[in-house]
Amino acid sequence: MKSKEKILIAIAFTLFTITHLSAQSKQAKEIDGVMQTAFQLGIFNGNVLVIEKGKTVYEASLGYTDASKKTKLNSSYLFNIGSISKEFNAVGIMMLKEQGKLSLDDKVSKYLSDLPAWSDKISIKNLLQYNSGLPDIKWAVVKNDTDIYNGMKKIDTLLFKPGTNYAYNNSNVFLQRRIIEKVSGMPFHTFVEKYMLQPCGMKSSVVDPDMRGSNVAVSFNNELVQSPRQYIYNMTGWTSVTAQDLYTWTQCLHAFKLINKESFREILMPFAPNRQSGLGGGSMDGDVIREHMHHGSSADFEAYMYIAPAEEISVILLTNNMNNKVFDIKDAIYNILKGKPYRMPKKSLLAVLRKTLDTDTIDDILAKYNHLKATQAKDFNFESEDDLNMLGYTLMNKKRLDDAIKIFELNVKLFPQSGNVYDSLGEAYLNKGNNELALLNYKKALALDPANKGAKDIIEKLEK
Repeated sequence: MKSKEKILIAIAFTLFTITHLSAQSKQAKEIDGVMQTAFQLGIFNGNVLVIEKGKTVYEASLGYTDASKKTKLNSSYLFNIGSISKEFNAVGIMMLKEQGKLSLDDKVSKYLSDLPAWSDKISIKNLLQYNSGLPDIKWAVVKNDTDIYNGMKKIDTLLFKPGTNYAYNNSNVFLQRRIIEKVSGMPFHTFVEKYMLQPCGMKSSVVDPDMRGSNVAVSFNNELVQSPRQYIYNMTGWTSVTAQDLYTWTQCLHAFKLINKESFREILMPFAPNRQSGLGGGSMDGDVIREHMHHGSSADFEAYMYIAPAEEISVILLTNNMNNKVFDIKDAIYNILKGKPYRMPKKSLLAVLRKTLDTDTIDDILAKYNHLKATQAKDFNFESEDDLNMLGYTLMNKKRLDDAIKIFELNVKLFPQSGNVYDSLGEAYLNKGNNELALLNYKKALALDPANKGAKDIIEKLEK
């Protein structure tokens, strides 16, 4: 090759590199603008990690380690990730299955023989899919695993026949962890540390850490009150992580280092559309993982991971000051990475209303909503259905179905062209047992969003 050609190639490569770095710098600057806005608004205090094509686009710690606001966060801090930690027991079950030590069709009674007769009816797969019919334990009165197990022994009736419905609760998670202990012959935390954290290279993560440790984030609410619940492990087996370790966990899973593709698919796909799976949720095209996302919250902690392996995009958000805005923040970051228009996050409607949510009537809630809309319209995201939808689901999870229906009906009135709001209203009516109105709203959801496979599946079941 002539020297002139070498020079031209070098110049071209340099220009490409500069352009690439400039694009990365522009993305980082825009993401930082989103995160700084979220921090200034008081809707995000925590750590964020954004990785694209194997390279860190943005990493930051915003805010403080606790309510005193004396110590700033850094990337080494551990966060409680709530339900995301349930991935470790789901993966543990599948590891033992692949080793031939258990079958997903095995009944709970095979491993925990001193439980009531319902343990003969519930399979391990039912536990993984949250369709066992087990009622939730009264968490306010139990202090440890022994209390929980004794409480299990007092359950005499299931909510429904296993495999026929869905009830997301930690009773299922508790029994998964006890089965892992029984089969492996070791405490659950030891199993996780030995067979998951260490092989994946998660050097910072800890199962059930001392919440008063020097590198552990402490959660607090918007009134700067620290949650006392974070210091009590009435159920053990919760893994706290750094943002980098959570990313490492997903990469370990997606490379199928712990479990194979079939096992991964088994715990990624939910029992029914819009339900939780062992890995939260996502999608696959054959053996290709398209998305893997999971949300968790506990005692004013909130975490969200969004991984799109096919696009080589990862967004990790960990906060010790829950404001129900991690989804909005993730959407903004994702759109920046894709070069699309994005919306700056705003204050959380739910964070304001939840202070008195358990004592307010639906009329109280609607009055406060209307007052905020009339007086602080610029501060909240009233131009989107998201906040009202989240409020409706919060009420539905509290078994306030009639109140949830009123919220979803308001959302339908405000956003009649959104298939998502009809889908939510349909789900509320379905939970209420009003199949006629559920069917009507799911059909409207599908008409507005023909790609809504979940609505299509439910319509088929209802019409049968």
